[in-house]
Amino acid sequence: MANPFLTLPYESAIADLGTDYSDRVLAAEFPQHLLRFRNDDLLPRLGLEPQQVQDEDFIEAFGYFQSVTPFLALRYHGYQFGEYNPYLGDGRGFLYGQVRGNDGNLYDFGTKGSGQTPYSRTADGCLTLKGGVREVLAAEALHHLGVSTSRALSLIETGESLWRGDEPSPTRSSVMVRFSQSHIRFGTFERLHYIQRPDLIPPLLDHIITIYYPEIPGTGEERYILFYQALVQRVATLAAQWMVAGFCHGVLNTDNMSITGESFDYGPYAFIPAFDPKFTPAYFDYGRRYCYGNQPGICRLNLELLQVPLRMVMDKQELEVALDRFENHYFETYRALMVRRLGMNALPLETAHELVKATVKLLIETQVDYGGFFARLARQFNPQWRQDATLILPQTDEQFSEVWQMWRQWYHQALTEYPPEVMLEIQARLKTVNPQTTLVRPEIEAVWEAIAQEDNWQPFNDLLIKLATRT
Repeated sequence: MANPFLTLPYESAIADLGTDYSDRVLAAEFPQHLLRFRNDDLLPRLGLEPQQVQDEDFIEAFGYFQSVTPFLALRYHGYQFGEYNPYLGDGRGFLYGQVRGNDGNLYDFGTKGSGQTPYSRTADGCLTLKGGVREVLAAEALHHLGVSTSRALSLIETGESLWRGDEPSPTRSSVMVRFSQSHIRFGTFERLHYIQRPDLIPPLLDHIITIYYPEIPGTGEERYILFYQALVQRVATLAAQWMVAGFCHGVLNTDNMSITGESFDYGPYAFIPAFDPKFTPAYFDYGRRYCYGNQPGICRLNLELLQVPLRMVMDKQELEVALDRFENHYFETYRALMVRRLGMNALPLETAHELVKATVKLLIETQVDYGGFFARLARQFNPQWRQDATLILPQTDEQFSEVWQMWRQWYHQALTEYPPEVMLEIQARLKTVNPQTTLVRPEIEAVWEAIAQEDNWQPFNDLLIKLATRT
């Protein structure tokens, strides 16, 4: 039987833009091909039934890299920790192909760890197995928390020994294929400004709007401003999703910002163990630039930096007006998502505001386990809470009795905004949106230790199931 991945109706959307945005490259050849993860959850979106796709099909397509369309390393620059870097681009990955899902959307298959490209500089173009495992876990955890995110389609161990400064070396190698909306980045536009090619910006904008923002009408600059307004809203939404999920990306350089407002490229990320705005997952982020609490502001800054190349074809004042809406949209979305995580929706504005404020105050002052707080709420919720506020999450620790009491009062007030028969809906929603397992570092390290010490992949597979499971 033909490999179903090699018979998909691939499209050439990026390639059709011409040779100014990418370079044709070849994949590396690997000494070993062990399929460690296949994302069967994504296959139906491609019109494929999981039982009809063999492990060997993944390995042939995404390990041996049988060619369907030319592999393209995308060109881009970016601000990295505030400093402009014109020497970037796809250095260990390429665009394998683009396929339209049965939902009508176009998706990218993008590799990570597939070998050197013209943009590798002195790097080996490889991905450590631990890095691949971490990215698979991050994407699945975020997806199940309702965050707009890329996901891993496959992870293959490739049998090489890699040397890294941040992992015990030699360490094992892998290649991952990412399934995402697009690999076009803020830095794609920044490169065009750097090389002074304003003529290349309109074709790229037209491509992005046609494929990823088809709801935008009009032509020319009017259409472009509407795109930027929509991007501001998408990025503000994404920042709110991260914050409510308790997720810290870790490296929000402009080359890690997708032009579709989708979260992707997970390196030193972490989920916060407790609510700490200064929590910083990257050991090399000495100034805490990309700490948890800075994420909304950094996202806004990156949108502001994107205005520099966009001003080559758009009005500066209109761009600034569009960006001014970021804060309001962020806070409105954060409030709505936090209220939802607390089991509710459609609360009166004042009640919603005070409930979220009381919840954040409780999380900060008590330093209770962030994910555990919501998991406990989902596990213990009782419709009787609407009648008696003292029943709500009883607390034995007297040290924080006042802040707990204030939170209970506002949670009870919120519950009384609904009739009694809605309590079961709130209970069901709590269980739907709040996993019982949070992907904190000890969970990841336990999985990796089993793989590194015993080549035991069962804990990894078990954790993936737990991240998707609701009580």
